[in-house]
Amino acid sequence: MDGFSVGRFTAKGLRGLRRSLTLWWLSQVAFLVSLLVSLMLALLGTGLGLLMLPLTVAAVRRLANRQRALAADWTGEPIPDPYAPPPVPGWSARCQWIVRDGQTWRDWLWLVTEPVVGGTLAFLPIGLVLAGSWGIYLGFRGVELAERWGGIWFEFFPVQGATTAALSAVVGLLHLALALWAAPYTVRAHAAYTHRLLAPSQAARMAQRIEHLSATRSDVVGTQMAEIRRIERDLHDGAQARLVAMGMTLDAAEHLLDSDPAAVRRLLTEARAASSKALEELRDLVRGIHPPILADRGLADAIRALALVSPLTTEVTIDLPGRAEPPVESALYFAVSEVLTNAAKHSGADRAWLDVRYDHAMLCVTVTDDGRGGADITRGTGLRGIERRLAAFDGVLAVNSPLNGPTMVTMELPCVLSSPKTTSF
Repeated sequence: MDGFSVGRFTAKGLRGLRRSLTLWWLSQVAFLVSLLVSLMLALLGTGLGLLMLPLTVAAVRRLANRQRALAADWTGEPIPDPYAPPPVPGWSARCQWIVRDGQTWRDWLWLVTEPVVGGTLAFLPIGLVLAGSWGIYLGFRGVELAERWGGIWFEFFPVQGATTAALSAVVGLLHLALALWAAPYTVRAHAAYTHRLLAPSQAARMAQRIEHLSATRSDVVGTQMAEIRRIERDLHDGAQARLVAMGMTLDAAEHLLDSDPAAVRRLLTEARAASSKALEELRDLVRGIHPPILADRGLADAIRALALVSPLTTEVTIDLPGRAEPPVESALYFAVSEVLTNAAKHSGADRAWLDVRYDHAMLCVTVTDDGRGGADITRGTGLRGIERRLAAFDGVLAVNSPLNGPTMVTMELPCVLSSPKTTSF
């Protein structure tokens, strides 16, 4: 084994030992919290336990979430949030929500087993380090201690002289090497155990999925109805009104055809101008429903067209090996349009950067501007509307907008791209 391999092995082992220490400490915290839960259960009959229930469960969930976060960071396998959404405010409603949530009982099962199972897994490499350190110490002081104490043992042999003292030091070094080797595996085993108990059950995942689909379906229906009302309003106030006026103008021209040809000529000119304006409004309306460039040339060119007409100086970087389904392209197109419009109206930005890429079955669009920042998805309806639009496709929206900027809006949608050579769009 060369020096580089030894260094990598040592670094990996030391990292595993640090993580083992963290896990062992958390297992002791879990033991203390389990005592709190036991006290709360013992006091249920007096009524005090019910008062303690929300606070106790909150402590358990904070500790469990800490373990979930560590397992996700160290293994790269995130553990989804398993808890049902909180109820309306109220102590009674909150207690019912806690008791009816199946994950509450899974958390308590984990809390009982964590000090034993998790603590043992975490302490195994630590114990090897302690034993190895003791063996090395005996290699230097073992003979002296044996004479002072009337004999001393290390592992399976007594330390009686210089030879056995040296042997204890060698065995101690082997213990240290074994600890460095074992620590990453015990950490991984602990993460698997954590995932087993703290990840949402199949029933919980199905319930969350159904709830998500119900919410997104409701949002989609609401959005569609709002869009239909907008189209109806635009038609009524725009093209329809102009067509009615044009009909009245033509009717007046018909009555003046024999008596005043000059007036008829003016009325026909007005009618022609009205028809041109109505046609222009209809084209704008159709473009707002589904832009022709998006249908004909795809998302990449449609986003480039948005950048060209944006008031901001916009740089575009696109890496798309194919085309997504039309609904996905439409959702992202209008989301990007909304983000650019918000940046131009509210952020005070001068420049924007658009990055579109496809990676690991995920279509990702990032919009960055140099504005004043402070964008918050919880305030206003613009970003919230984008989030609902993307949620219908299992997409997500992330906003990073510190005060004084810059603002970065990231949108991700899972999808499959078609080949640009075989697409029928």
